[in-house]
Amino acid sequence: MFVEINLALVSLIAAGGGGLLSVDQGLAFWTTLTFLLLLLLLKKYAWKPILEALKQRELAIKESLEKAEKAKEEAEKILSQNQANLAKAEEEAKKIIEQSRLYAENLKQQILNESKAQAKKMIDDATSEIERKNIAALDELKNQIAQIAIDAASKIIKENLDSQKNQKLVQDYLNEISKN
Repeated sequence: MFVEINLALVSLIAAGGGGLLSVDQGLAFWTTLTFLLLLLLLKKYAWKPILEALKQRELAIKESLEKAEKAKEEAEKILSQNQANLAKAEEEAKKIIEQSRLYAENLKQQILNESKAQAKKMIDDATSEIERKNIAALDELKNQIAQIAIDAASKIIKENLDSQKNQKLVQDYLNEISKN
């Protein structure tokens, strides 16, 4: 195929008609004139809008980059604020947990102390009640024993002594026994 193209070119050059390197004056003039007209038309109608569009596009890209940079800086600022707020919240949470723990321990200790105090009071009250009842029972027992002794003695020696003397004798005897 390459050989066929070379043969066609050689035959054209040999024919003398327009070779590849031969210049046709009329064709060159019209080609130049058409090129210049096209250049003027492009400059008048297309060049300014194209350059303006490119300039606007450049400005839009530049503004977008600036906005993106500002947004990035703002995002970094917000991120650092969020991290600071998070750290502060964690610190406050730790403080609240520690305060709650201390409060719970104090409350536990207070409840234990109150329970111990109530138990001690109940034991003391019970002990004093028992002592009071023991004393009352002993007094009742003494009185019954005294009455029995008086009754027995009064039956035995009814003629010799009177009731008041017997009561006094028994009371003196019981007091002497209580001291021992």
